[in-house]
Amino acid sequence: MPYVIAAACIDVMDRSCIEECPVDCIYEGERKLYINPAECIDCGACEPACPVSAISQDRRVPADQSDFVADNARFFDAPLPGRDEPLGMAGGAGAVGPVGVDTELVAAYEAG
Repeated sequence: MPYVIAAACIDVMDRSCIEECPVDCIYEGERKLYINPAECIDCGACEPACPVSAISQDRRVPADQSDFVADNARFFDAPLPGRDEPLGMAGGAGAVGPVGVDTELVAAYEAG
C-alpha cells in the first residue's frame, strides 16, 4: 500500500487531499478518510495537502500508528459494518460518495 491515512485524520477530515488526488482514490468514512491501495498510483500529491500530516507512505507510518496500515486496506477488503460486501475496487471515490461508516479500529478510536 503506497500511502496511508493515520490517526490525525480522525474527526478532522479536512478533505484537501481529495482535491489533490489525480485518480480519485481517497474515500470518506464517517470519521476518517481512507486511501484505496489498489487504486493509488503512489504519486504523493495527497501527502503535502494534508494540514494535520496524517498521510504518509506505508513504510513511514509512525510505529505507534502501524495498525493503520492494515486498517486502511481493511476498509476496502472486508465488509464494513452494515454492508454485505467489501468495497474492493470501487472505481473511484466520486462514484461511491461518502461511505458513512468506518473500520472497527477507527469507530472505536478515542482521540487523544
